[in-house]
Amino acid sequence: MAFIDRARSVQDHLDGRLRGVGHGKYGRILRMARKPSTEEYVKVLEVTALGAVVIGATGFVIYIFFTEYGPSLWSTLFGGVLL
Repeated sequence: MAFIDRARSVQDHLDGRLRGVGHGKYGRILRMARKPSTEEYVKVLEVTALGAVVIGATGFVIYIFFTEYGPSLWSTLFGGVLL
């Protein structure tokens, strides 16, 4: 099969798949979708950043707790037994 024929068949396959994008189960969502305003985008960005900071801070506190108190807590609970 020549390169041109192969490229044409790939393009036809892709065009066929993209033709039904607006008609399937996601069609209504895609028709209702719109570009967010600057205010909406900034609000989503702030909430996302706040969530990342909260998750990161929680992980950091857990890390510090277990590096500082973990060994003594382990020896207290399990009597120095290594698993």
